[in-house]
Amino acid sequence: MKPVYFLLLFLCVSVVLPAQKGYVPTTENLRNREDFRDRKFGVFIHWGLYSMLADGEWVMNNKNLPYREYAKLAGGFYPSKFDAARWVADVKAAGAKYLCITSRHHDGFSMFDTKKSPYNIVDATPFGRDILKELADECHRQGIRLHFYYSLVDWYRTDYNPVGRTGREASRTLTGEWPAYHQFMLDQLTELLTGYGEIGAIWFDGVWDQDQNPGFDWRLDELYAQIHRLQPACMIINNHHLTPFEGEDGQTFERDLPGQNTAGYSASSTISSLPLETCETMNKSWGYRMTDTAYKSEKELIHYLVKAAGNNANLLMNVGPQPDGEFPAAAMERFRAIGKWLEQYGETIYGTRGGPVAPRHWGVTTQKADRLYVHILQKEDEVLFLPVPGKTIRSAKTFIGKKNVEYTVVPSGIALNVSEATDAIDFVVELELQ
Repeated sequence: MKPVYFLLLFLCVSVVLPAQKGYVPTTENLRNREDFRDRKFGVFIHWGLYSMLADGEWVMNNKNLPYREYAKLAGGFYPSKFDAARWVADVKAAGAKYLCITSRHHDGFSMFDTKKSPYNIVDATPFGRDILKELADECHRQGIRLHFYYSLVDWYRTDYNPVGRTGREASRTLTGEWPAYHQFMLDQLTELLTGYGEIGAIWFDGVWDQDQNPGFDWRLDELYAQIHRLQPACMIINNHHLTPFEGEDGQTFERDLPGQNTAGYSASSTISSLPLETCETMNKSWGYRMTDTAYKSEKELIHYLVKAAGNNANLLMNVGPQPDGEFPAAAMERFRAIGKWLEQYGETIYGTRGGPVAPRHWGVTTQKADRLYVHILQKEDEVLFLPVPGKTIRSAKTFIGKKNVEYTVVPSGIALNVSEATDAIDFVVELELQ
C-alpha cells in the first residue's frame, strides 16, 4: 500500500497498461465472483520483515535503507507466536469470510517457500517455516477463502529495471533486465497457484510505480493469462486506482467507498460492473507501526462495513501483525466487536447486494431476494422517506425484535415511522417486498 504523500499519483498516466486480450471468464470464475460478493467481509494482513522495525510496510523506502542492510533483518526474524490455526479462528470470530495476505511486498521479501529466490521466510530466516502453506491449510480446513497480495514492485532485486519512482535509495546496482524480472513474477505466481490449494484471488499492487516511465509495459496480459490458465476460477484484482483493465475480475478502492475520493487515490477510476471491494486500515497503517495508536472506534468500523455493503461492495479490513506473529490487542478488540455485531446482524450483510436506495447521510440499504434492509446509522427525522416508486411491501418490522413499523406507501416511495429508532450502532428496519 502507499503512504498519503502520493495522492497526486494519477493526474497524468503515461504507462502502457495492456490487459488480457479477449478474456472470457469461465463459469467457475463467474461463480467465484458471486461467491466473493456474498462473503462481504474479509481481513487484510500486511506482514513481513518490516514488522521488525515497527514503522510500517514502507519503512525501507521512507527511511532510505540500503537493501543489503535491510535484508539482514531476515537473520533475526523468528515470529515464535505465529499460529495459523489461531489466526484463522480469529478471522472467523470477527465474522470475516475471506483472508488476503501479503505473499511478497515491495521490499522484495517472499513470505513463502519460493524456489525462485533464497530471499524468503524458509531459506533466509531462523524461523524456517512456510507461513503461507500453514495458513493455506488452515483456511481450507476452516472454510475461509484465501487470497494472496502480490507486489509488482521490488526494491531488492537488481532486475527490477527500469527502477520505478520508489525504492530509489536502496543502493542497488541494476544489473538485470526487465524480462528476467517478469519471468520471476510468472514463476512465483505459478508457485502460489500450484502449491497452496484453491486460491480465491490474486491481489496486485504497484502499477503506479512506473508512471514516470513513458511507454512502460507491465505485460500484465501474460501474468493474467497464466493465473487464469492455472486456476480459471481465481479472481484478479489490481489496486491500480484506475477503471479495471480487461482480464480483471474485481475492482478495489483503497481507503474509499466506491464513487468517493476522500483519500485521493480514486480520481481516475469509475465504478465498474465487476465485484467491488474497499480496503481500509483500523488505524492509519497497513504494516505494524508501534507508534500508531489512532485506531478507529468499533462503531466507526462497523459503520464502514455497513456502508460498503450498501455501496454493493465488500470490506477488506486490515491488520498488521506484530513481529512475534500475534495480532495487536487493539485490533483484536475491534475484530471481536465486529464479530459480535455480525452474529446479530449478519443476515442483513452477508449475501446481500446494494439496495435500491442510494447511500444517504442517514445510512444505506441492502437487499436479499424479497427482503430490503434499511440501515439507519444516523437518525435525522421521525419519518424516513425511501424514494422507491412502485414498490409494494407486505410488512415493515424492526430487524431485532420483529416489531411492526408504521409505514405509508405513496406514488413516489415509502415513508417509514422511525420515531423509535435508538442511537444504537445501526437501527435496521426489514421490509418484506411484494
